[in-house]
Amino acid sequence: MGKSMRKFRGRITVVAGAALLAAGCAEAPAETASAPSDQSAPASDAAPSSKAWALDPAQSRVSFVSIKAGEVAEVHRFTSLEGDVEADGAATVIIALDGVETNIDIRNERMRTLLFETETYPRATISSDIDLSQYDALDIGERVEATATLRVDLHGVEGSIDANLFVTRIDDGAVAVETAGPVLVEASAFDLAAGVEALREVAGLPSITPVVPVTASLVFRR
Repeated sequence: MGKSMRKFRGRITVVAGAALLAAGCAEAPAETASAPSDQSAPASDAAPSSKAWALDPAQSRVSFVSIKAGEVAEVHRFTSLEGDVEADGAATVIIALDGVETNIDIRNERMRTLLFETETYPRATISSDIDLSQYDALDIGERVEATATLRVDLHGVEGSIDANLFVTRIDDGAVAVETAGPVLVEASAFDLAAGVEALREVAGLPSITPVVPVTASLVFRR
């Protein structure tokens, strides 16, 4: 299938890390020439941190629902998320797919090896662009709704998904970004249909629904 993705500007979007979505590493300061002896650089010239917000993984969750045999629904989640928002508005959430948790060990292993193929594709990345001023303008406790197009890199395929989001200012230094409703992800859109069929066969099931509802609740701290 095609691996192109549409460019866009989101008003307020998840970053997905990722978990949508890696977290920022400290950068070594660049070498600079010595200032002339009669001048000194003002403190305001010091380079600010490139990370405006960082994902709080302990307070964040990405979950999905699988439906087997047409009527049995089960909720799963990912336990390892990283993410940040750069000062220029570039936002990323990264989901470590080895961290899939279905509450059944053998099913976790089958999802890792048969569906996500984590040895080849260890992570999913969700990225976007954010207008940070809209976060700063929110009063504490205030919530706004926005539509966003998320850039998704999953299983070697790059695509885009539209989502409705709630953004809530928790306190002076934290913002919660949540899906307003489940985001529907089609397995075939990310080359996962064969993996779904492999899961069905090994589990001896009559069917596994190939469209998966995904929800996210992410907390970012300044």
